[in-house]
Amino acid sequence: MLVECYDESGAEVYEIIIKQIFQDLVLGASVDDLKAYVNPDDPVFVLAIKMKNTSNAILFNDVANFTYDKMRDVTEIFIEDENYLPNILKRLWRSFSRDEIYQPNRYQLEISGDHMDLETLIVDDPHSNLQRRIYDAVFRILPEGFKIIKDLSTENIVCVVATDELIKDAWIEKANEFIDELNKGM
Repeated sequence: MLVECYDESGAEVYEIIIKQIFQDLVLGASVDDLKAYVNPDDPVFVLAIKMKNTSNAILFNDVANFTYDKMRDVTEIFIEDENYLPNILKRLWRSFSRDEIYQPNRYQLEISGDHMDLETLIVDDPHSNLQRRIYDAVFRILPEGFKIIKDLSTENIVCVVATDELIKDAWIEKANEFIDELNKGM
């Protein structure tokens, strides 16, 4: 972790704030590296966080078995991993009303019609979940009042430039330098 600031005590304070927020959100083990740039004279805050690799997305057919009963015109879904049931129901409720999903027991769902195409629906995406948690941390870390934000994030790096003024090209360059350094593992 590197916090760049001409004021050493200011850099130390931000380092403590960042570590505390990461500890509160249990993010320490999910982050490879972090770089921040703070300049109170030129009100800017640049933050770049490299995420660790996560497991692949979980598809519906990874955690459930599907069958289509032509006689009843019903797609039957048998849940194999109950841990994903809340995510499954949340995803299904986005596509169907709650009344269209019949749940005779906690391991079985039924939906009228042929919905075998649901097998490839993403039930859980660890990468997206981690990215969302890191954005939560970023918005807790950013100085209050810095409402002008430019997101320069890439696939595995969350990077923002924040200020209360117009964003300068030099700040975007600084953010891009951080992204390059994090990608190289410096």
